[in-house]
Amino acid sequence: MAPRGRKRKAEAAMVAAAEKQEKLANSGEGMEEATVVIEHCTSRVYGRNAAALSQALRLEAPELPVKVNPTKPRRGSFEVTLLRPDGSSAELWTGIKKGPPRKLKFPDPQEVVEELKKYLS
Repeated sequence: MAPRGRKRKAEAAMVAAAEKQEKLANSGEGMEEATVVIEHCTSRVYGRNAAALSQALRLEAPELPVKVNPTKPRRGSFEVTLLRPDGSSAELWTGIKKGPPRKLKFPDPQEVVEELKKYLS
């Protein structure tokens, strides 16, 4: 029996993440202001938390646009990213490696608002 090749899941995941960041950066070309992007899985629980978080961000920084799922989200994902006008990005929250229980994947909106303030000042 011939030896089987290795599965390269970790390498493929890193390439996919780099492509996603590049796509997000390219989709924002010509941006004149920073943008907050919330990527969340499409299940109901994730959607409710994303809605509460986007509302808190809009109340705290009304001048910043908040985009929810500008591209197809990854399964089980919940991430909040700040895209700067210069094309760089800052991760405000990631819940991908958190849990179980599932509630650990979702941030307290005030935590994300405080993190956003750090990057904006």
